[in-house]
Amino acid sequence: MAFWDIIRKYRLVPYIFLLPAVAILSISVFFPALQAFWLSLTRYDLISEPQLIGLQNFQRLWQDDIFWQTLRNTLLYLLTVVPCLTILPLGLAILVNRQLRGIHWFRTFFYTPVAISMVVAGIAWKALYASNGVLNQSLQQLGLETGIPWLTSPQFALWSVMVVTVWKGLGYYMVIYLAGLQAIPGELYEAATLDGSDGLRKHWDITIPLMRPYLVLVAVISAISATKVFEEIYIMTQGGPLNSSKTVVYYLYEQAFTNLEIGYGCAIGLVLFLVIFILSLLNLYVSKYTINNA
Repeated sequence: MAFWDIIRKYRLVPYIFLLPAVAILSISVFFPALQAFWLSLTRYDLISEPQLIGLQNFQRLWQDDIFWQTLRNTLLYLLTVVPCLTILPLGLAILVNRQLRGIHWFRTFFYTPVAISMVVAGIAWKALYASNGVLNQSLQQLGLETGIPWLTSPQFALWSVMVVTVWKGLGYYMVIYLAGLQAIPGELYEAATLDGSDGLRKHWDITIPLMRPYLVLVAVISAISATKVFEEIYIMTQGGPLNSSKTVVYYLYEQAFTNLEIGYGCAIGLVLFLVIFILSLLNLYVSKYTINNA
């Protein structure tokens, strides 16, 4: 029997087309994930051979106060940034979803931060947050004698970084919402106006229910991104002061690539993977529920 006859007989054609993608994923995702799991059970410093130590890294993780602090910081980041990036971009999208002259320039203006590199954005905001920066000078002009230690105080550092994350992501999620808003028939708004629904009431009755799938999508995407925040922390605070702005990803980087404790870093990475995996399962459940009840 010819080779292609066997392929057709056993319906193997789809699997042949999947082979390149599976090979790439195996090399770039599956094998590194298995290797990370193995290394989490070892003591490894990139110089000597890995030494199998069982679950000692996870026992150390359980007793690591800094890890729990970074986990709390990450959860606070998640609970603060996600609502902002779910609600504020929707307001922007409604604002620019108008047929006005030059509206494309307004959309471009709001989207510009997305196109800016996080390195550039972080350096710029770090200058704004400086003790003699624009923000503190403006506050002094308003009567505040001493400036606010935006990045040097444990009370303000993490919140200051959150502002940059929200500012950077507003335009990206605005575009997602804008696509959803433009798919809503205008006749629905006209009918709502005739029924006496206008202004904010119109958006509450029509926009929010029809935009529910987009709200769920943005909430899940921003949640996964918030758990993996790194660049802002690295550029602006380096996790300080007193670990007040250190997140799980930054702590992983610090342990694995600064202290060369690769095994311990992999153990932290596995915990982070479990958190993102739970968020992904939540995404599937909420998306399915939203679609079935839309």
